[in-house]
Amino acid sequence: MSAVNRYFENLSALLSRTLETQQENMERAAQAIADCLRSGHMVYTLGTGHGHLLALEVFYRAGGMARVCPVLDERLMLHISAAESTRWERREEITALLLEKYPIGAGDVLIAASNSGRNGAAVLYPQEARRRGATVIALTSMRHSQSVTPRNSAGLRLYETADIVLDNGGVPGDAALEMADGMAVGPTSTAVGAAMLQAIACRVKEISLEEGWEAEFFKSSNIDGGDEYNEKLLKKYGKQIPGLV
Repeated sequence: MSAVNRYFENLSALLSRTLETQQENMERAAQAIADCLRSGHMVYTLGTGHGHLLALEVFYRAGGMARVCPVLDERLMLHISAAESTRWERREEITALLLEKYPIGAGDVLIAASNSGRNGAAVLYPQEARRRGATVIALTSMRHSQSVTPRNSAGLRLYETADIVLDNGGVPGDAALEMADGMAVGPTSTAVGAAMLQAIACRVKEISLEEGWEAEFFKSSNIDGGDEYNEKLLKKYGKQIPGLV
């Protein structure tokens, strides 16, 4: 069996297992987000390294929730210096900088994505968010996180700071396929994490329809009428969400 087939077979099994084991927590996450949106609060998303792809996965997305604010700092992202981003996510002073720009508070929801959940930025911002009264949803690998020690002054891992934990089922190190030379390749955290977040977003919309209130979602800008529809949401949230307009 080729590596292509092996990866897809592994990912398909992992997605099926995730639905089976994480459905209750995905429902809890969807209800928490629905409650947040219904009460006029903000959904924040945080991820460091490749985790920031998941922070962006539900931001300004066709068919995605409108009131989503990604916690973005270029020092924690990959496009300027990938190696430096690894060093920054371990530096605890970044937390104060993030809180200054993204002052999460009571009634808000934070979705924080980190596979290991051990470093300062991935732990201390969620910890402070929860202290301020926000609901924290951790998207992590329990196998990975429980196999490592915390690397922060709080002595915690991300899942230990959260109200709701979504386990992506990934292996320690994320790369899921062992090759003939012993090298592990084929990370799964992004694919599984994105599937979980989009499934939760779909459920949020469904909850709003069941309860009779409007959960605002973007349309594609590349369908007729999409620009006009989205422009109203951009005007409504442009000043609340850095980087939206």
